[in-house]
Amino acid sequence: MSVIKIKRAYEKAEANDGYRILVDRLWPRGLTKERAAIDLWFKEIAPSPGLRKWFGHAPDRFLEFRTRYVEELAQNPAITNVSDLLTKHRMVTLVYSAKNVEINHAVILKEFMESIGKVSV
Repeated sequence: MSVIKIKRAYEKAEANDGYRILVDRLWPRGLTKERAAIDLWFKEIAPSPGLRKWFGHAPDRFLEFRTRYVEELAQNPAITNVSDLLTKHRMVTLVYSAKNVEINHAVILKEFMESIGKVSV
């Protein structure tokens, strides 16, 4: 069973992050590959471009964004790849670049993976 956590891309990478997966479609602005210390850039698991643009990180749209993103995740074949990664790595950190640490897609992705029983809390 893996443990999954989330972390902003701009926070310093640490050894206890384990396997670091960037879950954004766009590379974080101003961040070098060396500083990001990403093991895998997994664009396919991020919200669709249309959904991301619609949301625009507006707090009043977050609940609807959550619903729509979970619907996308449920239909996304890439979820199988995430599940496979979680079986291979004891600690996985989902890395994202949004400014708001509570209202972003990585929070939803982590909850989604926990809900389908692929990780330990």
